[in-house]
Amino acid sequence: MVVGQRVTARRRYLVPTVMATLVVLLFVNGASGTVLFARAPVDPLAAADAIMVLGGEHDGREAYGLKLAEQGYADTVVLSNPYAASDKTMKKACAPRSDIRVICRPPAPSTTRGEALMARQLADEHGWTSIIVVSWRYHLPRARKIFEQCFVTPERSVIMRDVPRRYPFSVAQWQYTYLYQYGGWVKAEIQGRCD
Repeated sequence: MVVGQRVTARRRYLVPTVMATLVVLLFVNGASGTVLFARAPVDPLAAADAIMVLGGEHDGREAYGLKLAEQGYADTVVLSNPYAASDKTMKKACAPRSDIRVICRPPAPSTTRGEALMARQLADEHGWTSIIVVSWRYHLPRARKIFEQCFVTPERSVIMRDVPRRYPFSVAQWQYTYLYQYGGWVKAEIQGRCD
């Protein structure tokens, strides 16, 4: 009976301890994620050789990249296109234009790293020394890290810009988003430079 009472007593303390630890971890993830990702700094806009729009959801990023080109920030827009051939948004965005050069192609691999490698290849082909990279605000820190590993050189630079929009996420969605970004950051650290 004494052994049974000890096990019951341990369980009584274990559950609150596990719950308290989980609450603390979620608080730390939410607070640090808000500072590092949701409020990530963006770079001031400046003229560049090209605008690189990273893949993701169709949240206005394609139109924003094209608008920046229309405003004179670059004469070339590269749209990462990992989508199906039937994707209506990409068909419209990738349509040839007389005022802007639009390059649409899938990255290989279909990741931010693949997009950085694609940007590097295009920069080598066209002699670009600077690009504007467009993505979600909360993705910018990780994208910056990957582009610094795979694109940036002493001669090449990036300007990181977010899609101008709000994110109506629930607390659970933000928690997942931050965990995902932290995981991607660790993966980028492990993968290292693209040399």
